[in-house]
Amino acid sequence: MITLKQVKADLREIRYYYAKQKDLDGAARSVGTSTVTEKVERYNAAVRKAPVRLYDVYVSLYVNNNTQLVLSFDWDCSLEYVKRLNRQLCQYLLEEINKGGGE
Repeated sequence: MITLKQVKADLREIRYYYAKQKDLDGAARSVGTSTVTEKVERYNAAVRKAPVRLYDVYVSLYVNNNTQLVLSFDWDCSLEYVKRLNRQLCQYLLEEINKGGGE
């Protein structure tokens, strides 16, 4: 059972992974694959079942490495709206992973 705090920490790690994916994939050939890739796969599997708006938030913030402020400009909406969507995403991922939907 994971907590909301753990989901947020995992999402920060996933964002870092995608920001450095080329370097990390290159290092995997000589060192071996990082265990973060398992976490990425678990979260990706969970978010594929999410409502499309939350899926889009996940891709925009964590895969494409945007900040909430940048996303609010890109989507032409308020920062508060993006923050609310991100909270919904975190809550969705928490529930989905705890029920085993991210496996």
